[in-house]
Amino acid sequence: MSDDKATAFGTTYAELYDRYLVPMLFAPYAEFVARRAANLHPDTVLETAAGTGIATQSLATMLPGASITATDLNQPMIDQAKAKADFRNVTWQQADAMNLSVADGCFDLVVCQFGVMFFPDKQIAFREARRVLRPEGNLLFVVWEDWKLMPTAPLAIAADTVAGLVGCDPGMLVNPPYHDEPVIRTDLEAAGFRHIEIDRVVQPARAASARQAAIATVHGSLIRTVIESTAPGRLDDATNGVERAIRGKLGDGQIVGATRALVVLAH
Repeated sequence: MSDDKATAFGTTYAELYDRYLVPMLFAPYAEFVARRAANLHPDTVLETAAGTGIATQSLATMLPGASITATDLNQPMIDQAKAKADFRNVTWQQADAMNLSVADGCFDLVVCQFGVMFFPDKQIAFREARRVLRPEGNLLFVVWEDWKLMPTAPLAIAADTVAGLVGCDPGMLVNPPYHDEPVIRTDLEAAGFRHIEIDRVVQPARAASARQAAIATVHGSLIRTVIESTAPGRLDDATNGVERAIRGKLGDGQIVGATRALVVLAH
């Protein structure tokens, strides 16, 4: 998915994304990331590509004594996040992770949950993170594993189904790939990071029903932008088709799939 489509989705569908997709895909990782962050004992934290603030909430809860600056490129995402909760230790601002308006050496930790894949130039974004970190600071981020390795992930099922409907590669309906460990290490080292740790993590993806999972993946994700730009009027067809596909793989009633991600810590 191109960056302009991602931006368009964030601007138009922030509320849908937050209501449907966040609880199923992103919430399971938020607490995991916040625990990792808490183990580093930072006093100052910068979060980039914070979206609607699911990781921000966990960070604020687990790091009550830290000062957290949460940023995102899209103001509608920030507005949605600010409307959900008021944490005294969080300051929100619009910012581009590749061009941060922050002084050098201000933060102990930079965190990014599922945003790095969309940065047009990863090395530039990593250099910016390195610039705003103190000498002993850390960068902690999460990226999705290859969706082809997640056959029970509702979003992967939806991408395969909708790709057949609109006639495109399923990879066009999910995030750009950024899961090759040697590439990640090379990009981080080029930006000045060392002692890079990469863990592979599996988390559940739950929904109350196949119907709810279909609405989450089709209406609350980048898939919707593609449908409305290439197959206008077929949103209901896509939703119904994805519901059938998810039910066929995961059954009736509450559905439980699995997602995979890489958690990266660079010192």
